[in-house]
Amino acid sequence: FVHREDEHIREASLILEGVVCAACIWLNERHIAALPGVQEVNINYATHRARVRWDERRIHLSDILQAIARIGYRAHPYDPKRQQQLLEAERKDYLKRLGVAAVLGMQVMILAVALYAGDWFGIEPRFRQFFYWVSLGLALPVLLYSARPFFQAAWRDLRQRRVGMDVPVSLGIGLAFSASAWTTVTGHGQVYFDSVVMFVFFLLTARYFEMAARKRAAEGAETLVRLQPAMATRLDSDGTEHLIPAAELKAGDRVRVRPGESVPADGVVLEGASSVDESLLTGESLPINKGVGERLVGGSINRESPLTLKVEKTGRDTVLAGLLRLLDRAQSEKPRVARLADRVAGYFVLAVLLLAGAVAAYWGWQDPARWLGITVAVLVVTCPCALSLATPAAMTAATGRLTRLGLLPTRGHALETLARASHFLLDKTGTLTEGRLKLLATEILGDLSESECLQRAAGLESHSEHPIARALLEAAGPVRPVATEVANTPGAGLRGTMNGLTYYLGTADFIYKETGLSVPKERLAAHQQQGRTVVALATDKHVLALFILGDILRPDAGELIAALESQGLHVALLTGDQEAAARHMARAVGIDEVHWAMRPQDKLDYVKRLQDRGAVVAMAGDGINDAPVLGAAHVSIAMGSGTQLAAASADMVLLSHELKHLVTGIHTARKTLRIIKQNLTWAVLYNLTALPLAALGFVAPWMAALGMSGSSLLVVANALRLNRARGK
Repeated sequence: FVHREDEHIREASLILEGVVCAACIWLNERHIAALPGVQEVNINYATHRARVRWDERRIHLSDILQAIARIGYRAHPYDPKRQQQLLEAERKDYLKRLGVAAVLGMQVMILAVALYAGDWFGIEPRFRQFFYWVSLGLALPVLLYSARPFFQAAWRDLRQRRVGMDVPVSLGIGLAFSASAWTTVTGHGQVYFDSVVMFVFFLLTARYFEMAARKRAAEGAETLVRLQPAMATRLDSDGTEHLIPAAELKAGDRVRVRPGESVPADGVVLEGASSVDESLLTGESLPINKGVGERLVGGSINRESPLTLKVEKTGRDTVLAGLLRLLDRAQSEKPRVARLADRVAGYFVLAVLLLAGAVAAYWGWQDPARWLGITVAVLVVTCPCALSLATPAAMTAATGRLTRLGLLPTRGHALETLARASHFLLDKTGTLTEGRLKLLATEILGDLSESECLQRAAGLESHSEHPIARALLEAAGPVRPVATEVANTPGAGLRGTMNGLTYYLGTADFIYKETGLSVPKERLAAHQQQGRTVVALATDKHVLALFILGDILRPDAGELIAALESQGLHVALLTGDQEAAARHMARAVGIDEVHWAMRPQDKLDYVKRLQDRGAVVAMAGDGINDAPVLGAAHVSIAMGSGTQLAAASADMVLLSHELKHLVTGIHTARKTLRIIKQNLTWAVLYNLTALPLAALGFVAPWMAALGMSGSSLLVVANALRLNRARGK
């Protein structure tokens, strides 16, 4: 589970146990980052996953785990099954504590009703005292068992000289219970046992539903983690099957993948033909047909017939592992608004404690009978849980939804920046087009049929690995004549012998140089105006055929441009193609601004000019030449078919082949930013309203507990609307 970036730099994903609020995240990040040798640490509050990067020469992973343990938390190597077990254990634990608080709290409330009625209608002192003692006995288990997580977290924070969100909560519970116990023993003062049990019950309820919401919000993003199967069927040289852990597979192993099973590693099909479901990896809804020689991606699901796979990549080298690393990085990195909220929340807790002290002093002097209830209400009502949940809840829900669609955010700022984009720049090859040559048409100029010409061209191209060769071989099919004495002139064409005749396949210049025959210039010009590639087939005496090849325009490219412009974005096409081909493509998809013959440096300069004018630039591209400009754009999107370098440089990766998911991504990003602003606005307004009301004595402790819990749940529920957003 430790990724080696180079000889000395290591990176690992960990699960943190004991995290109960955003202050826990802040404390762990500050503590781990201060360790010598730790270069970077990011922790996601929604999933409790930590991504730690360190220099092995200065510190070891065991030292990092021990440092985390010293501040009261536990860290484990990330494992999806382990995380599910921890979440389930946490859920059951909270449910039991909640049950105790509910059952005993109801009994305390019944006694409280009797005591309140006694204040109005009268009650004998011996019965009042008896009810006090019974309430104390019922509230004590709630305090010692149900409220224990709050006190543990508060004590842990205080030992580290920090003030987390559980400090004011525990202080409020402890003050109310202690004063009530003192009144029970001495017979002087008021009791707040009902407020204590209600507060614990409301807070546990909020934490329980918050935990369930976090789990639901993170499920979409965590789905990729669970794709890798635990076991695989390996074949010996004699065909004997052995069931082994998938982690033990090595490159070169042969694996049997039965219908319904997940592909355990990346590889090539040796035997069989079937359809494969890659929807969880790419967002594609339809299965993809796979046959001998075609590649399978680990984590995809075989649907129909058995396949025999030759393993090429395992473990951290697989496509799935690479996607998980990018997703993990995106989830652990925090956008600027989240970092600001965390800093504000930390200082806000300290301010609340100071204010509560001032309120206690004032009411202790002004009205000693009311100081305790008002102080407890101030401590409880202003707990900034909603403020800290506002951003991570929304970001996690949005990331999960986009991941299910096949648009993978790989940087923490990606959604925030995409929502503010003003310009959307597109590369042509591999972005608006499918990124690979296909045979579009065959023009016959001689006596042979189209099929015969294609077969002879395939016979020559079977000796080449050029993209043109792959396109012609794919069009010709598996049966083709055998060419001998094949000579390859790089960048020009091939010559070879079939059935006693010499055939030539290549550019018009190559054909003229080898045979003295000319290809019709008007036909060449017409195709080249549209950006097509023309390859001629000839013998020594005749030009037999022209093969017209081109990169196919994606079917939804025009819809993408229209949708981007309808959302107020300025769209431009940047391509290295010549003017005629670039303008033809721009007209086909409806782009008004097009720049052609652009080198990587030209694209980079163009982006910088836009940025200097204040534009927020989004860039979608494919290919190694796009890596520099992807890195320079404010937010960049790499096509899933692009090179690894382009994907690594990008802030998002479109795994799906459907361009409409780019529009969905922009819509989701903007909605996410709106929801974050709504959550932050609500959290701030709630605290600004509730704090003076509580300080003035208008909020009872139980009302404070209900308000604080309800505020946190409202923020999480608002964030979960992203999971139900329309537009696939």
